[in-house]
Order: sequence, then structure tokens, then C-alpha cells
Amino acid sequence: MVPLSEPKVDTGLLKERAIRALRELPPFSPILNRLLASLAKEDVSFVKLGDLIEKDPVLAGNLLHLVNSALYARRGSINSVRHALSLLGINKLRNVVLGMSITRMWNQVRTPPSWSMARFNMHSAACGILSDLLAQRFTVEYAEGAFVAGLLHDVGRLLIALGLTEEYGRILQMHESEGKPLLACEMEVIGLTHPELSAEALAFWNIPEPIQNAVRHHHCPESDPDARPNKVGLSRVLDAANQYVNSMGVSILKNCTESADPTVIESLGLPAGELETVLVEFKTEFDAMSAFFR
Repeated sequence: MVPLSEPKVDTGLLKERAIRALRELPPFSPILNRLLASLAKEDVSFVKLGDLIEKDPVLAGNLLHLVNSALYARRGSINSVRHALSLLGINKLRNVVLGMSITRMWNQVRTPPSWSMARFNMHSAACGILSDLLAQRFTVEYAEGAFVAGLLHDVGRLLIALGLTEEYGRILQMHESEGKPLLACEMEVIGLTHPELSAEALAFWNIPEPIQNAVRHHHCPESDPDARPNKVGLSRVLDAANQYVNSMGVSILKNCTESADPTVIESLGLPAGELETVLVEFKTEFDAMSAFFR
């Protein structure tokens, strides 16, 4: 008897199902839309942003709590959103409020038992914080998008878990039982990878193309079309941050069996003392902000 061949993966159909899960996510809040507009270099006023934040008691309370924490320790407490905005500045404010708002949105999503939204949130936030700190040390194109790139780099994995739940289970089983890299398992089971889906999600949300490219190539920064010889690009920063964070055990997978080479961050070329400073700043900021990303 001639053995039956394995059915071919209908990648187009699977991709369509994953993208359908993207469209079924909760809509962005007015605050998120404003912040993403500022990332696309549209003019966004502090006054309008302050008004929106003040209308969200939970977000306003969390923002004030963070500004009054040890991370931003100052004499006297900060009691108004406007004061907090003036102290943080637009870039830091955008990072903090984007992180808090997107985490709250994710927490409304019903996920399969094999998915931990808490681990996903913590990993995403850590990558965002470290990517932002690293991007400030180099002449990185679209450095202001480093936090968002880190925060959303793995949203494709969430889409696989939501829209392709059965396939996601097979990917995890293959990864754990056979020891294959996660990307190889994704390609074998569904014919595409989570960075591709993450980039599709960012395009759907009209997030600037350099950030899409960094996310699409964060596992293979050498293939990023924005990469330049002898220059640290956003995808390299994101790859280094992702691997370092995984090496800390802050991983989406419970057993942290993902790509985790902490020396990749050293290959960016920062002097040892400066890199140590970055990592100390990262730990301080992550420890202070982690309570808001669970």
C-alpha cells in the first residue's frame, strides 16, 4: 500500500484566520489612537492628551502612582495629570500610557488555557523598556518607536493562539518535545511565522513602516531592508532586547525554552561600563513599571 502523503498546509487560509482574530480584538481607545498618531509624527497637544487621560480614572491613577514612585522620586508629590505630563515629556509619557493601555486591552481578551496573558504582558513590557533604553545610545532610525516595537513584537503569537488555537497547541508540543526552534515549528505547522503576523498587525494599526520592519525582522535583523553596514538598526536593538529579556526568564513560555543569548546585547558595541548602566536603568524601570503590566 502506498502511504498517504501529509496534507499540505493552506497557509493563506490559516493567515486569514489569524488576521480575523486581529479584527476581533477590542477597539483602541481614544487615548491609544492619539498616542499612535504622535508616533506617526502627527501633532498631538499635551492639553488634549491630558484631557483624555483625566477622563480615564484608572489610567490617570496609575500614571500618578508611577510618577510618584521611586523611579521618578522628587520632592513633593505630583497630584495632577498635567504636572505629570510636563515632567515626563511626550516620549516617556507615550511609552508609559501605551504600555498601560494596551496591557489593559489585552486583559479583556479571552485566551486558551495554554496562553498566559500575564507572561505575555511582562515579556512585552520588558522588551519595550530595554529596546527604548538601548535605542537612545545609538543613532537608530526611528528610535522613538523602539518601545512600541518591543511592546508589540510578539503580537503575532497572540494572534496564533487566538485564531489558530489547535495549531498553536501543536506548535508548542513540537517545540517542547522535539526541541525545534519556535519559528521552525510555526513554519512547519502553519507555513508562516509570528514576526510576519506581528508586522501585519502593526500595518493594520497604521504604525510607521520602520517599526513594522523591525518587528518583522527581529529574529533575523541581518535581513532587515532598513539595516545599514556598521550601523545599529532598530531590528538589531529589538533582537538584543528580546534575547536578553528571555535570558532573564521573563518569557512568554512557562519553561523559558526560547532563544535567549544574553551576549547578543554585547555585540551592539556599547562600552562595558555604558552597557552596565543601561542594564541597571532597565532593572530599575522594569521593577517600577512591572506592577502595571500584569
